[in-house]
Amino acid sequence: MTKCHRNDVGSLLLERSGGNSRLWAAFSGTSFRRIVIDAVRCGGSFRRDDDDDNVQSPESPSRSETKKKRNGGSEKLSELLRLSESSDGGEAAAVEVRRKVAALEEMKAVVRRLQCDDFLAGAVDVRRLAKENAEARTSLALLGAIPTLVALLDLEDVEPQIASLYALLNLGIGNYANKAAIVTAGALHKMLKLIESPNGSPNPAVVEAVVANFLGLSALDSNKPIIGSSGAVPFLVKTLKDLDKTSNAQSKQDSLRALYNLSISHLNITLILETDLVPFLLSALGDMEVSERILSILTNIVSTPEGRKAVSTVPDAIPVLVDVLNWTDSPGCQEKGSYVLMVMAHKSYGDRQAMIEAGIVSSLLELTLLGSTLAQKRASRILECLRVDKGKQVSESFGGNAVSAPICGSSSTSTDPNLQFKECLEEDEDMMSEEKKAVKQLVQQSLQNNMRRIVKRANLPQDFVPSDHLKSLTSSSTSKSLPF
Repeated sequence: MTKCHRNDVGSLLLERSGGNSRLWAAFSGTSFRRIVIDAVRCGGSFRRDDDDDNVQSPESPSRSETKKKRNGGSEKLSELLRLSESSDGGEAAAVEVRRKVAALEEMKAVVRRLQCDDFLAGAVDVRRLAKENAEARTSLALLGAIPTLVALLDLEDVEPQIASLYALLNLGIGNYANKAAIVTAGALHKMLKLIESPNGSPNPAVVEAVVANFLGLSALDSNKPIIGSSGAVPFLVKTLKDLDKTSNAQSKQDSLRALYNLSISHLNITLILETDLVPFLLSALGDMEVSERILSILTNIVSTPEGRKAVSTVPDAIPVLVDVLNWTDSPGCQEKGSYVLMVMAHKSYGDRQAMIEAGIVSSLLELTLLGSTLAQKRASRILECLRVDKGKQVSESFGGNAVSAPICGSSSTSTDPNLQFKECLEEDEDMMSEEKKAVKQLVQQSLQNNMRRIVKRANLPQDFVPSDHLKSLTSSSTSKSLPF
């Protein structure tokens, strides 16, 4: 059986005139005859089966017989005719085909150099081709570039190591299949071996490239537990802590982002807690450049019981988290910080008491007024948890006393109901605990400060709201509802 070969065609122009159709060639007659002969040898017919155009070859005796041959070579000819309806479009398609063929040949040559002695130039070319071309990443991986690049990591020379690392990094950009293939090829252990320098500190350029690869590979969910179990977590934590010695600011950001990706998988939480990452993160919360990223990691850590316990056991952890709500105006920091506190308050009575002692009430009240919508909701939930605790304490303090209602006044003192009601109010006021009075005063001060801050932000005069009026407003608002 004769084998059909698809030919690159330039363009065809189908012209209709008075019911008859004529086919004009935009290329040589020899080329067109070769295309038609190839199609006919495969069992095709020279016709186009359209409702509007009825071009039929002499070999087809009828329309019905022609329809039976659609699955043969006629599909090839129909495709050619469809592509040839516009001469300009056909020329553009031909140019695009030639471009793709040239790019494929270039990638084949790059992979051949990569697999031969000129591996350094090949790795540099792979990095260049895969940097901004998604199709090149897929094609280079199919041509076998990934296993070869992973094998180059065993070389002793630093230059090809770095070139291979960045080539692998670019191959994995936005390509989950390549990310999985890189891990399957055994790149993780080879990368960790590169930074285990027996002669002292590893090469900073190698460290930076390895951290960038861990960041890219950890974006794939199936890679997260594999990377965590490979021993990458201690390396990333060490890189983050020894920033001034072995890496630069970019490595700091990449390490934090990689640790965040790994912390998404609960299988890696235990591995993270085996390091001293949590105390380091809490101590670094004052750095505005990385605070939001740190809080993102803590949101994943407190999602497990062992993670919440690890955070609680760090000295001054709760005051530090409460301070986040006070000193930052970043909505992201407020939302993540309130989430961490909300989870811990919901799960642990001891953490709720530590929050109260750290003065979280005023911070939460301010957040419910000035925070983002999400931060306001989370602050309200924390206040609700604290209010429920306070209600339980009050009910427990009266446990064992079968008193359903206070008896106000007596027959010997007064029979006036108004006087009895007044005495009841006085007794209720006396029964108010010192703690509640302090909280009420704290709420009033917080509301007054918020009103002054609003006036200042609006560029209004300081005496816009009289102090007496401000005091009356805050007194009336706190008398209506308190969080306790």
